[in-house]
Amino acid sequence: MEMKTVVYTPRILSRRHLPLRKYLAEFLGTFVLVFGGVGSAVLAGSHIGYAGVAFAFGLSLLAMVYTIGPISGCHINPAVTLGVLLAKRIGSRDALMYVIAQIFGAIVASALILLVASSVAGGYDLAAGGLGANGYGAHSPGQYSMTGAFIAEVILTMFLVVTVLGATDVKAPVGFAGLAIGLVLTLIHLVGIPITNTSVNPARSIGPALFVQGWALQQLWLFIVAPLVGAVLAALAYATIRLPDTVITTPAGERALDSEQAQRRK
Repeated sequence: MEMKTVVYTPRILSRRHLPLRKYLAEFLGTFVLVFGGVGSAVLAGSHIGYAGVAFAFGLSLLAMVYTIGPISGCHINPAVTLGVLLAKRIGSRDALMYVIAQIFGAIVASALILLVASSVAGGYDLAAGGLGANGYGAHSPGQYSMTGAFIAEVILTMFLVVTVLGATDVKAPVGFAGLAIGLVLTLIHLVGIPITNTSVNPARSIGPALFVQGWALQQLWLFIVAPLVGAVLAALAYATIRLPDTVITTPAGERALDSEQAQRRK
């Protein structure tokens, strides 16, 4: 008796809901990145140190690349979305919706981090703790100036976006993008945490800043502008160094096929 396999596809997963699934994936991915990364800094920073927080961000991104990458491409960062848009790998409407989903994912994650942090005995001092918000000057872990913070954020974001564009290129080895992207984010945080707490992601910065308010909102502009500038530079740099696609004409393809067939007959 022949066995038949029946596949049930929920209505919400139908093809006409594909754009919504991509936006929800970006929301989920950004939520995981912020809760895993910022959460490690706020809830476990005193135990794991800067290196532990850096790896938390890297591992969160690595996991999401393999989890939601097949659905949305796993940008989970407005700067990455801008870089991909400039590389003409995404449309402007999708790019806008991605950014909105990413910001909401970061806000929800930040709210839940604050909720968990506040449940500790004695509560959580938001003003003193800072909820992992990014800052410069007096609010930089290493007291770095605005100029130093801006330069660092531009360069580190460029590292990230160039890696994303290269590792996800059609010419790149298949299956290794997550490792490259996760590791470079770890490297970025090892460098950047003492400078600004490391943003390279406007959504990651917006989430905590909305709850900390005050200085965090006043300095937020830098962590929106600098990563976007870095993304533009990365897109330009990658477009400059990328090898051009090889165009194979029909006659050339037919000749190559005839040659291959002749070789196999020998």
